Amino acid sequence: MSVLTRDEAQTRAEFLDVHRYTIDLDLTRGDDTFDSRTLIRFAARVDGDTFVELKPAELRSVTLDGHPLDPEALDGNRLPLKDLTAGEHELRVDATMRYSRTGEGMHRFTDPTDGETYVYTQLFLDDVQRVFAAFDQPDLKAVFDLSVKAPQDWTVLTNGITEQADGVWKAAPTPLISTYLVAVAAGPWHSVRTEHRGLPFGLHCRRSLAPYLDADADELLDITRACFDRYHEKFDEPYPFDSYDQAFVPEFNAGAMENPGLVTFRDEFVYRSAVTDTERQTRAMVIAHEMAHMWFGDLVTLKWWDDIWLNESFAEYMGYQTLTEATRFTDTWTDFGVTRKSWGYDADQRPSTHPVAPEAVDDTASALLNFDGISYAKGASALRQLVTWLGEKDFLAGINTHFARHRFANATLADFIDNLAAATDRDVHAWADAWLRTTGVDTLTPRIVPGEHGTCALTVDRAGSRPHRVAAGLYDRDLGDDGGQLVLRERLHLDLPQTDAHPIGKRPALLLLNDGDLSYAKVRFDPESFETVRKELSGLPEPLTRAVVWNALRDAVRDGELAPGAYLEAARAHLPLETDLAIVQGVLAFASTYITDRYLTPEERPAALATLSDLCRDLIRRTEDGDNPGLRLIAVRHRIDVAAHPDTIAAWLADGTVPGGPELDPELRWRILARLAVLGATDEAAIAAELERDPSATGQEGAARCRAALPDPEAKARAWEAMFGSDTLSNYLFTATAQGFWQPEQADLVREYVGRYYADAVAVADRRGPAIAEAAGRWAFPAHAVDANTLRLGEACLRDADPTPALRRKLVDQLDDLARALRVREA
Repeated sequence: MSVLTRDEAQTRAEFLDVHRYTIDLDLTRGDDTFDSRTLIRFAARVDGDTFVELKPAELRSVTLDGHPLDPEALDGNRLPLKDLTAGEHELRVDATMRYSRTGEGMHRFTDPTDGETYVYTQLFLDDVQRVFAAFDQPDLKAVFDLSVKAPQDWTVLTNGITEQADGVWKAAPTPLISTYLVAVAAGPWHSVRTEHRGLPFGLHCRRSLAPYLDADADELLDITRACFDRYHEKFDEPYPFDSYDQAFVPEFNAGAMENPGLVTFRDEFVYRSAVTDTERQTRAMVIAHEMAHMWFGDLVTLKWWDDIWLNESFAEYMGYQTLTEATRFTDTWTDFGVTRKSWGYDADQRPSTHPVAPEAVDDTASALLNFDGISYAKGASALRQLVTWLGEKDFLAGINTHFARHRFANATLADFIDNLAAATDRDVHAWADAWLRTTGVDTLTPRIVPGEHGTCALTVDRAGSRPHRVAAGLYDRDLGDDGGQLVLRERLHLDLPQTDAHPIGKRPALLLLNDGDLSYAKVRFDPESFETVRKELSGLPEPLTRAVVWNALRDAVRDGELAPGAYLEAARAHLPLETDLAIVQGVLAFASTYITDRYLTPEERPAALATLSDLCRDLIRRTEDGDNPGLRLIAVRHRIDVAAHPDTIAAWLADGTVPGGPELDPELRWRILARLAVLGATDEAAIAAELERDPSATGQEGAARCRAALPDPEAKARAWEAMFGSDTLSNYLFTATAQGFWQPEQADLVREYVGRYYADAVAVADRRGPAIAEAAGRWAFPAHAVDANTLRLGEACLRDADPTPALRRKLVDQLDDLARALRVREA
C-alpha cells in the first residue's frame, strides 16, 4: 500500500476541487465484510491525471462520468484517474470492504456478555480508505451525504441528525469537513438523550454497560453542558454542527476521536468498577478536549499533517483550562503536571524527538508517528507559556480571528501565528521559532548569591535556548506552634534569560523555579533547597507546587543525578501525608514501573517492593475511617501490584473484600488474580472460574492477561503463539496478553523469548498494520530485560530488519529507555 506524500497532496489539492460525497453503506452483509458505494462529485481545474484511494476486499465496479474503468487498475490502495479534462466529474465506486478487528477503519465487535454486535469507524489518519473511496487528505474538504443500511434492531449514529426508514438511516449532509472526520457508529446502543441550547445531545454505549452509563449520565451531561457554554463564552464562532453525540465504543485505540457531532470514546470511560475522583477528572478533561476540537480541528483543519500539533496542543491546553474554569474540577493543572508533562519530557529527550511544529513530515506514515507526548503535552505546555507571556485576552482575540478567517477551511502554522500576531504588539513569530521549531527540554538551575547583611540574590542558569516566563517560589519554615509547614513568602516573576541578579532578601528554606508550572522545563535545586525538599516536601502548601517538586525529583533520577533509592525514600517519607490523588498515583506509578522494575537491579528489587508495600499499607491504615475512598483505592491497587507474597491478597480475593473496604469489584478481582498468577499462586481453573463470574469484554481481557502471566512454560508458549503466531487476537486482547507475558519475577522463564521478540514483532507488524505494530512495540517489548544483550539485539533489528515505521518508532523509544535504565544503574 502506498502512503500519501506531502508533495502528492499539494499537487492533488491544486488540481482538484472536491464538492460532495454520497456514500451508501450496507452493514447487513455478514460478519466479515460490508458493502460500500460511493459517488464523488469533483472538478478538475486543468486537464491531467490523479488518483483516488481505497482498500477493498473486492472492487466490483468503477465508473467515471458514466464510463466504466477497469477495477484491475487498482494498484495497492490507489485507483488511477487518467486523462481528466478541466471541469466537473462524477466518480462511482462499488466495493466490498472488510471489517477490522484492530480498531482501524470499520471496527466490528461482538459483546461476550450478551452476544450483541457493534461497529464503528475510526478513519484517522488515512483509514477512510478502509470504508469508502476518497481523495484522502485533510485539505480536500467536502460535504458528506451518508446513508447506512443496518439490522432492524440497530441504531445508526453519524456526524449529524439521522432519519430512519425501512432499515436505512439517512444522515443530514455535513458542512465542509475533511475525510478523516466522517463517522459512523451502529449497533443496538443504549442511549441517553437530551437537548441543550436547542441542539440534541446524546450519550451512547453498549447495552451491557447501560446501568453504568445511567449511573454517570448526569455527571457526563453536566460536564458536557458546562464546557459547551464556556466555549461559547470564549469563542465568537458558535458551535458549527447540528447535534452533539458522545459514543463510548469498544476496543478503541485512542482515548477519544473528535468526529464532528459524534465524538467516540473508549468505553473504559463507562466505569464498571470503583474509580478515583482524579480518574473522573481525566474523563471530564477528555470530554473538554474533544469538544475544543469542534472548533480547532473540525471547523478549522490543518492543511497537512505537519501541523497536527495545532489540533492536539490546542485541545489539550483548552481542555485542562476550560475544565478548571467551568466545572468542579478546579485543580486540573496538577494532574497535567504529574501525568502529561512527564510524557512530554520523556518523549522530548529521546532520539525520536521532533519539534512541536515539525517541518519535515513528508508522508502520512511519518505523520502518524507524531501523535506523542510532544504534540500533546509539550505543545499544550508551550501554549500555556504563550498565554502567560501574551495574556489570555490577546490570545483569545487571536484565536477568534483564526476561526473567522478559516472557518470550514484549512490553515497552517503560519496562518495561526499571523492571527495571533494581529492581536498583540509582542513578537509572536520569534516566540514560535524558539518554542515550536526546536527540540529538547531546557534545564533551569538556581544560583543563590550571598550579599550584604544576610541578604541574597538569585540568578538562574539556563541549559537551553528558549525564553521562559516563570515564577520562583520563596518558601520559609513556619515557626509557629504547629511547625512542619513551609510558607510561601513570595513568588518572583522572572523573564529568562536573566540579565541581572534578582534580590530575594534572606535566604529561603526552599527556592523553587517554575512554581505554578507555567513553563516547560526541567528544574534543579540549590543544595540547601534540596535538603529542605528531602525533609519537608509534604509541608508545601499547594498541590501544584508539590507536583513541580516531584517532577524535578523524577527528572533527576532519570538523568542519573539522584539515586533511585533516594526517590523511594522521599516517597516513603512524604506520600503518607499527601492529599492530592494525582500526585499519589503518579509517584507510585513511577516508583513501581520504572524504579523497581527497571532502574534497580534484580538484587535490589525485593527491598524496593517491600518499601512500596509498607507505604501502601500506611496509606490503607490512614484511610480506615472512610473519609478518602479514592486514596484508599489507589493504595489497595498498588499494594496488590507490589505484593511479593500471595497470602494477604489471596485472602482478600477469598473474602471478596479488603478488611475495612472496599469490597472487590471486577477490576480489583482481576488485578489480584493477575498478581497471583505472576507469583504462581493460582491456576487455569481459578482463571476460568473468574471468567465465568465476569464474562464481559474486560473479563476476557483479564483472563488473557492472567493466562499469559502464569509461570509455566506451556502458558508462555500459548501466549506467544496467540500474539505472534496467529492473527486472531483483537487489538485489546493482544495488549492484554502482552501485559501479562513479561514479568520481572519470571526473567529466567522467559529469557528465550527476548531473542525471539524482535523478528516476531517485525513480522506481526508487517502483517497486521500500525495499531498492532504500536501494541507490539509498546506492550510486548521486554522492558524488564535491562541488559546489554537486549539493547544489542534491538539495535541490530533497527539496522537490519526494516521494521514498519510504527514499530520502528516504538523500538527506538523503548531502546532509548532501556539504555537510560542501564545508565541509571551504572550511576
